[in-house]
Amino acid sequence: MTNDPSWNRLTEDQRKVLSPLSSEWDTLRPWQREKMLDIAHDYPKMNAEQQERVQRRLNKWSRMTPYERENARKKYQAMKELPPEKKEALKQKWHEYENLPEEQRDQLRQSHQDAHPPQKSAQ
Repeated sequence: MTNDPSWNRLTEDQRKVLSPLSSEWDTLRPWQREKMLDIAHDYPKMNAEQQERVQRRLNKWSRMTPYERENARKKYQAMKELPPEKKEALKQKWHEYENLPEEQRDQLRQSHQDAHPPQKSAQ
């Protein structure tokens, strides 16, 4: 197998794990494919909860626009650079949010969208 395989050159197990990306696999950049292949390689070693989380994230990622993906990358990078105490505080707030009833989460999302309308990318 080459370092940058096409979808058809992936193993059956790799295609199964990475199936949410099947329609766009051949358009991904080499570094993106490499990252996804690393995930597929580690997948069998994961417990059921971790595998489920990977599948949710791949599905979510596959539905995002290029603009949303770039924003997600930027937010991830910013999170990585936070001091440990700020990371912990943010994780705690996220945990509290996740434990709210769905109705309250919807209200919070709506109020956030109202306060921060999406910006259009300059093209």
